[in-house]
Amino acid sequence: MSNIDSRQAQIIDEFSEIDDWMDRYACIIDMGNELPPLDEKLKTPDRLIEGCQSRVWLDAELTPDGKVEFRADSDAIIVKGIISMLVDVLSGSTPDEILDADLHFIKDIGLAEHLSPTRSNGLLAMVKQMRAYAAAFKMKTKA
Repeated sequence: MSNIDSRQAQIIDEFSEIDDWMDRYACIIDMGNELPPLDEKLKTPDRLIEGCQSRVWLDAELTPDGKVEFRADSDAIIVKGIISMLVDVLSGSTPDEILDADLHFIKDIGLAEHLSPTRSNGLLAMVKQMRAYAAAFKMKTKA
């Protein structure tokens, strides 16, 4: 099982114990509150994710061992929780692992069906931007 799959399994397991969606939202908010704050100097327009109703900043770096580390923040508490889950699942993986990942946990925990259309679009934009960083790092390592 890959790191991405095992981290998704942890989230699925955590949410399987929570039946009520108000409690699930509270759990998502808690995850967002645990996200380390993004340095203010990284909250620049080029790090804002296009397509999100809320403001979401995403930064990434390639570590010397070839893994991608993501950092993120948002001005909306639910969205901060969602990006926190994505950061948790994808950080520490190689660009290829990120590009090949099936992020099934979003559907498995029922998140996709409990988001408004604008939040769903924002979620897709977050995943797209994280994959874009991975693709850029992959190209950089081949150069």
